[in-house]
Amino acid sequence: MTPVLRFWLPLAAVLAAGLWLVAALQALPWADWPGLPLRPGAMSLNQILLGFGLMPRGMIALLAGAALGLSGAILQAVLRNPVADPTTLGISSGAQLALVLATILSPDLLAEGRWPVAMTGAGLAAALVLAIGARRAFAPVTMVIAGMLVGMTASAIAAAVTLAQGQYLLSLVIWNGGSLVQQDWSGVRALALVLALGGIAAALLARPLRVLSLGAEGAAGLGMNVALVRLAAVALAVWIAASVSAELGLIGFVGLAAPALARTLGARDMVQVLTLSPLIGALILSVCDGAVLLVAGASGEMFPTGALTGLLGGPLLIWLLPRLRGSTPPGTEAAEGPAPRLSRPGRLLWALAGALVAAVVVLVWIGRVPGGWAVLDWQSFRAFLPMRLPRLIAAASAGAALAVAGAILQRLTANPLASPEVLGVSGGAALGFAAVIFALPAPGALMLNAGTIAGAILALALVAAFVSRREMPSERILLAGIAVSALASSVLSAMMAAGDARAWAILGWLSGSSFTVGTGGALALAAVALMLWASALAARRWLGVLPLGAGVAGGLGLPLRNARLALILLAGVATGAATVFVGPLSFVGLMAPHLSRRMGLARPEHHVTGAALIGAGLMLAADFGARMAGFPYELPLGLFASLIGAPWLIWLMMRSGR
Repeated sequence: MTPVLRFWLPLAAVLAAGLWLVAALQALPWADWPGLPLRPGAMSLNQILLGFGLMPRGMIALLAGAALGLSGAILQAVLRNPVADPTTLGISSGAQLALVLATILSPDLLAEGRWPVAMTGAGLAAALVLAIGARRAFAPVTMVIAGMLVGMTASAIAAAVTLAQGQYLLSLVIWNGGSLVQQDWSGVRALALVLALGGIAAALLARPLRVLSLGAEGAAGLGMNVALVRLAAVALAVWIAASVSAELGLIGFVGLAAPALARTLGARDMVQVLTLSPLIGALILSVCDGAVLLVAGASGEMFPTGALTGLLGGPLLIWLLPRLRGSTPPGTEAAEGPAPRLSRPGRLLWALAGALVAAVVVLVWIGRVPGGWAVLDWQSFRAFLPMRLPRLIAAASAGAALAVAGAILQRLTANPLASPEVLGVSGGAALGFAAVIFALPAPGALMLNAGTIAGAILALALVAAFVSRREMPSERILLAGIAVSALASSVLSAMMAAGDARAWAILGWLSGSSFTVGTGGALALAAVALMLWASALAARRWLGVLPLGAGVAGGLGLPLRNARLALILLAGVATGAATVFVGPLSFVGLMAPHLSRRMGLARPEHHVTGAALIGAGLMLAADFGARMAGFPYELPLGLFASLIGAPWLIWLMMRSGR
């Protein structure tokens, strides 16, 4: 053990033990602690709370942290990726979504326990991410982008489904945050068995993983079955992570932090990393839980420990970005083949505009009634028009604004996978909205709009500032944005999991809905969308030159700093304005610009205009589905937009590897 390890590990252990001991002494003086063995019949209520609540909680924090540290170390070793862990690869979110869906839609599936359901969800998420990664030789950047986006989509759907079932709302929100609250020692026994079996399996895989660290070709040359070793290692890591999710909920980024700290503190070979990562993971989660207990004892507010560990993820991921190897951006135009270019794009744009107007007329005129589908007569049409038209205008305007933002970001980064959701702009907007909700007693629409736009601009500015200092390639910009999204999501989880009444307003808004939009708000959003579109057209020279690279743009006399700043501001305002009405996750900003480009709209002004029209149409379709699928109840708009966007995103990333 290195001198650094000999100093820091005992210090962390003392800190973890000290925090837990302070919390335990706050709950019950030392003289009143129960003796062993614990017999509930001979114990007071406070002794039962200590012996069957706080004591197993302290143990399960150690076991869960160790399990997640081991899972992350295995994933990083087998994928040769320093930012791989159950969170960044979508494994924990897949388990979370499966458990939420089973709890709400088919509780009978949980009769045999939560573990089989969690394993299924985690396994499907991992299989999807690995299928995408296999097309790019498991390149680190591709794996993390695919995993984080799959995880974001799963979490969004889980939140929307949770919101639709009020009777499960509080318990599922707290569970999703990663609560370590215990009522007996059964969870400790279960995770102890998982950790023991996982440790034995990891020890057996240590030598193959050491050989695999030489590279797939070198390992195969030494006679190793690379595919079998990868499958066994990933399956082991998924099983361990899903076991923790089934028992405790979503606990993020411990598996990322533990191996990174192990290497930073001096661990070099595979055995050292696999040995130290569980130990460090146990200390990380134990210290975080001790801090939560200490705050709860002082303030009376209790929130899930998983929400606190998530706060480590964004900064840590940003810190690790310069250490990533592999620079091939998934989804580059070169990998997709040259985009077509129409000789007369005006015809297509007018056709898209006509189709959009026709869609608005049709969606106002038809609908569902208790007896089925109906076409409104003239009198009913006039009666329903004031109710339906504002939300259709709001949905279309939000879709257009997000699409304009996406087109700007894709040209700014020269990467067709860039979008407000991916670059953290939507996450920053959500955080700005939540900050206004918590900071002001009765915030009005103006303050909510201002907070959301400010959050979006700040998030994008942080990403731009980080990347510009290091001159990283475009795919690193995506990862920096994902890190900001992870940080924003963690802060939001902490806010909502505290159980404050204001959290329900945030949760409802996160799923997205245009139901409450009035005529004034819809027209204001339409005006903003038109202004942003006009501003993007005015900046068409910048948008045409920036994808050629900083060197070419500078040689052509483009004021790079001012151009980037103006475009960042424009994209932030567009995202913030749209996010207020439809929530932070829709993927319209990803799909619409890409579809516009593939239709042959290559010039910046045509690309932006086509993206705006397509984005408006996509959001109208999502709004119609949200209103009609669950009739007479309205389902979240953000859920439907995500259900449109997620398959598109998966198809795009699978196709990019060809």
